[in-house]
Amino acid sequence: MFMLWRGWSGLLLMVACLIPLAGNAHGDAGHRVVAAPAGLALGASATFADDGTLWVATVDDGHVWLRRSADYGKSFDAPVRVNQKAQNIDSFGENKPQVALGTRGRIYVTWVESLPEKWASYVWFARSVDGGKAFAAPLIVHRDRARLTHSFDALRVNGEGQPVVAWIDARDHVASMKKYGMEGPHAYKGLAMYYAWSTDGGKSFGPGRKVMDHSCECCRVALASEPSGVIAAFFRGVYGDSIRDHAFSLLPTDGSVPAPLRSTFSGWQVAACPEQGPGLAIAADGLTHAVWYESKGGPHIWYGQLDPGHAPQHTLQIGGPGASHADVAVHGNTVWVAWNQVSATSYELKSRVSHDGGRTFSAPSTLAQSAGAVYSPQLLVHEGRAWIAWNTLSGFRLIPVQRQ
Repeated sequence: MFMLWRGWSGLLLMVACLIPLAGNAHGDAGHRVVAAPAGLALGASATFADDGTLWVATVDDGHVWLRRSADYGKSFDAPVRVNQKAQNIDSFGENKPQVALGTRGRIYVTWVESLPEKWASYVWFARSVDGGKAFAAPLIVHRDRARLTHSFDALRVNGEGQPVVAWIDARDHVASMKKYGMEGPHAYKGLAMYYAWSTDGGKSFGPGRKVMDHSCECCRVALASEPSGVIAAFFRGVYGDSIRDHAFSLLPTDGSVPAPLRSTFSGWQVAACPEQGPGLAIAADGLTHAVWYESKGGPHIWYGQLDPGHAPQHTLQIGGPGASHADVAVHGNTVWVAWNQVSATSYELKSRVSHDGGRTFSAPSTLAQSAGAVYSPQLLVHEGRAWIAWNTLSGFRLIPVQRQ
């Protein structure tokens, strides 16, 4: 039996949990907007600059705030407001503000605005050209302005310095539903995955390009850079009769067409959204490391090395019941995985480390605990050392991963 469990803060945490889709009014189609008390939006993302400066994006009072730390999160400069006009920002569940660093001091930030209409949202983008001192007026990434779901965005800068944004989009679901309805052989399963990129340093974005029909409705997209600089995406799809496996695709910006390939084959069939997106990291030699959640035979987090079109190699069950929202990072032959673990009294931040390229891993280690609600951990690597960005009810924490 699957249960939807919510911490007292309003943050939705998945403990063998699913958001059922059957019976939902999807006339406007899209993701489930998770309500939470004002001021408790825990969605956050972080990134390191080459010089070790840490940049952290969080949400409070209708604004995205960018903070800078020069001492690995021990202290922060005064926060900078990214969007001057307050919005109803979705920073719960699998949504969070995103931050990425470009060339020549540019900083890019994205976030999701929840619109008044049911299931409706827009993906916004803002840029700073002065190293984060101020941000230009934000813009909507997608040219489709229908008031339906554009959400669960991911941001990455490719090898040419172009910001690339991917998101989950409801336009094809809605068009199909108007034509065929929600039931029957032509019913459109899930939503779709789109992306767009900027060729002018974030001043504007080109037309959105569809990666794949039938993506999962509420699971975040994971992006990573190939050694060539091309951005790759790993995301949950919907195959056949509601089988929730994952796809891998490059996101080219040279005019070529994305070619998504199914990359996990668990056959987990469920007419619901797990709200459990995957993690992705690509080594310098091109080896693709991934973590993902599934609940066929019980809830589990898995690690594996992707072989798109075929089953992953060197798979390992990383976490069982109570484990959620995993991430992965790689540097050389060292691979780190991290996840949240719910215990009887707290939330625990867990990790495992491999020193042989992901063939074997250390036993699970508890790095931190929180009595209050927590957000998904994010693994960061700087100068060969791993850190975990972990936003909690008591504040943001940057936690070093010790050699295990």
